[in-house]
Amino acid sequence: MTGVEGGAGADRVTGHWFEGVADHLGEAYLRYSFTYGTVQEVDFLVEALGLDEGARILDVGCGPGRHAHELARRGFEVVGVDVSHAFIDLATRDAPPGATFVRGDARNLSYQAEFDAAISLCQGAFGLAGGPGADPVPLDPDGAILEGIAAAVRPGGRLALSAFSAYFQVRFLGDLDDFDAASGVNRECTEIRDPEGNVSEADLWTSCFTPRELRLMADRAGLVVEGIWSVTPGDYGRRPPDLEHPEFLVLAARPG
Repeated sequence: MTGVEGGAGADRVTGHWFEGVADHLGEAYLRYSFTYGTVQEVDFLVEALGLDEGARILDVGCGPGRHAHELARRGFEVVGVDVSHAFIDLATRDAPPGATFVRGDARNLSYQAEFDAAISLCQGAFGLAGGPGADPVPLDPDGAILEGIAAAVRPGGRLALSAFSAYFQVRFLGDLDDFDAASGVNRECTEIRDPEGNVSEADLWTSCFTPRELRLMADRAGLVVEGIWSVTPGDYGRRPPDLEHPEFLVLAARPG
């Protein structure tokens, strides 16, 4: 393991393992193919969330801001939150009017009923809380993230989040994957490149979920699930849960 692995550093106030990964990737993150479907994803989300003109949206785990930027270009007001200083800098640098960004830890959100809708996509926050350094309390850190997102949405508002499918992950387990059946967390040993093409080894820890588990977590957060669909980045749609797609997309509402 190289210095890409997260850890406490002078400017890493959260100590989350993903900070080191983001520091190395920088804007090279946007060269990965899974980021190319932003427009289609936002098209689907605007309709599924029932967003009215000028709606205020929270993007939790916003990364370099690709969804927040696209939403802001369509006239929505977006606040993006991410644990990575490097990603927040990138998102802020190219932000269109209506998009603002804050460095923060999704495990400690403090917003209360301030947004019409919220998103957490591409394991930007939800799904990344179970790796090294995860706090023993709460027992379910990803659940705590979901509860914080739910609290940020006004009564009657909706949220959408994506989550890795445990079914898909186990069925198509790669040679460089190590899936922990007890915790549902997959560790992927991979290589990542910085903007100059320099390669570094990295370990990525991602929590994986079943639809039943996601429904139970949403219920505990006080949400009403309106849909759970099987999706692929860049190809969001209303497909029933299956074994063929890598992610689930959850649409839920906070009761009014």
